[in-house]
Amino acid sequence: MKIAIFTNNYLPNPYGVSTSVEGFRLSLIKKGHTVYVFAPEWFERVTKDEKNIFRYPAIKAPTKIDFSLVVPFSSYIDAQIAEMDFDIIHAQHPNLLGITAKRWARKKSIPLVFTWHSLYDRYAHYMPFVPEKISAHIAMKNAASFAKQADCIIAPTDAITSLIKKVGVNSHRINVVESGVDEKLFANPNGKNIRRKHKIADNAIVLVTVSRLTEEKNVLFLAKQVANVLAQNDNIVFLCCGEGDQKCEMKKIFIEEGVLDKVIFTGKIARDVVKNYLAAGDIFVYASTSETQGTIVTENMYIGRPIVGVGINGVGSLIEDEKSGLLTKEDDSFSYNIQRLIDDETLRNRIGKESYVIAREKYTSDKCAEKLFSVYEKTITEFKR
Repeated sequence: MKIAIFTNNYLPNPYGVSTSVEGFRLSLIKKGHTVYVFAPEWFERVTKDEKNIFRYPAIKAPTKIDFSLVVPFSSYIDAQIAEMDFDIIHAQHPNLLGITAKRWARKKSIPLVFTWHSLYDRYAHYMPFVPEKISAHIAMKNAASFAKQADCIIAPTDAITSLIKKVGVNSHRINVVESGVDEKLFANPNGKNIRRKHKIADNAIVLVTVSRLTEEKNVLFLAKQVANVLAQNDNIVFLCCGEGDQKCEMKKIFIEEGVLDKVIFTGKIARDVVKNYLAAGDIFVYASTSETQGTIVTENMYIGRPIVGVGINGVGSLIEDEKSGLLTKEDDSFSYNIQRLIDDETLRNRIGKESYVIAREKYTSDKCAEKLFSVYEKTITEFKR
């Protein structure tokens, strides 16, 4: 099968959509399919082999995080696409290159698939000069309109299926396909080296998060809950991996609680060492309520560490409470459940082992790519009727 993927985010951008696209691309190629990716340029030169990857011009967006804002026009790429033969086009976003994907799908008379990757209203604060309530409404209305025009909609979890139905999309066109873990990339994690690098004692209990330190990731709530735990326990360390505009506010919270000396801010970490930071932890903590899935959650499960997470949206769908993690409300039950895992090594180990098994049974890139390919086949068949 010849598959064209259009995405506004792609490597070396380290965020969830990029890793999702790359995971599916590699797994589908391994199964003998041809995959073309149409994506924005990045700020620095990309040195990896980019066969069948086409880069549209882009500018560095004036946002709180590093983001390459695509300019979805290229006469050169248009000429290339015009000569290409695709079986299906897969849009990862409802705007910019999503619009380009829709245009080419209609022009070539082939089906359009759309993955609803984000709770778009939660990202409204990134839209400059527009009141947040207005931009949130516009974002959701635009996504709903785009979804209704697609031939198939991919929801990363069951929770997002419910949301998509609420905006009026026909349920028979919605399919749940999770983004899987790249088993090659996450093989042989080495947490001990990370502990040595950051001078963390072997017997210390390490809480770890890997996240953008931004509003939509709910990191100020996370900081307050973790600070409560750090204040009540000795020999506990919080390893906070990521960058963002709320990092300074997080530091203030830890300073006010007198626990900053127990916190290590690593900054942004490279994709190929994420597994090692996860393995360095004993408990993964994640408070985001804006996830449609949260690829870092399944990656942590693959490493085999218990998670404490707010049980809303994608995280609530992925985690089986008391089995592959502990789900909480957005209140002090979060710190309470961290404390449960600190105090109960048997519980920690049991949940970690359950996570390890479930990730391999359900959430590897190859297994998820098989599901996606089945959806492609079904969509093409229905489109031809």
